[in-house]
Amino acid sequence: MRSGFVSLIGRPNVGKSTLLNTLVNKKVAITSKVAGTTRNIIQGIYNTPNCQIVFVDTPGIIRPINKLGKITNKQAIAMVKDIDCLLFVVDAAAGLGKGDKFILNVLKKSNAPVILILNKIDKLTNEDIMYSINEYKDLYPFAEIVPVSALTKDNVDHLLEVIKGYLKDDIQYFDSNVVTSNSKYFMISEIVREKLFDVMHDEIPHSLTCHTVFYEEKENIININVDIIVDRDSIKKIIIGKKGDTIKEVGTKARHELEEMLGKKVYLELFVKTIKNWKDKDKYIKELGFLDY
Repeated sequence: MRSGFVSLIGRPNVGKSTLLNTLVNKKVAITSKVAGTTRNIIQGIYNTPNCQIVFVDTPGIIRPINKLGKITNKQAIAMVKDIDCLLFVVDAAAGLGKGDKFILNVLKKSNAPVILILNKIDKLTNEDIMYSINEYKDLYPFAEIVPVSALTKDNVDHLLEVIKGYLKDDIQYFDSNVVTSNSKYFMISEIVREKLFDVMHDEIPHSLTCHTVFYEEKENIININVDIIVDRDSIKKIIIGKKGDTIKEVGTKARHELEEMLGKKVYLELFVKTIKNWKDKDKYIKELGFLDY
């Protein structure tokens, strides 16, 4: 048995969550075109008969504008320590950005080998890929440089083989049928949040969050209540929509995915609540599952 811990780090919207889902071949992290979708530390577990890799997806590192932003940055930076290797994920199609350079300075705090992941190569020609490699290769002493497409799974099997070469342990940390350490309550909240982004696109700000407040499993159905937390009444009205149409669509999409995930019929109720400046209040940050590392 070969095993170990591997962190994914990068700026927002480079495809870390999509890559995590592809690596473990299961949806364990929500994805969205909205930058900074991931806010919590999310673990996905890759299992084979002779290997277990615990992947840790971190929030995208950004310039913080509130206490929540500072906490998510601290979460991400904390995960560069005590691991077997780091995957520094960049959007090769977008090119080198200021955020990438900032993260490279953060990586200097880690002794772990860093593998540069050039993601989204499905949008590039071979010539573009070589240009991207040359753009990054002298910025940091990368242990490896691996171009991939998390979306099309191009070169992901090769990436897994590269990662296995850096694993140091021989312990099975989780049962072989476990694909994530996150609770189902957390996953329920995240699925609702993802469907909000899917339905509302640019209409909805990144300031909302979701919290599973009730879960009751019966023989033939699971009853679930989820609070949608926003910081302004005007946003609450937009989420509810005219005659409740918008929140109904969100609920329908979320219910279908939850039924697939939980393997049972689901009765889902969504409640939109306004808590002004919740992202700067310790009480709500902790209650909603954001831990200060």
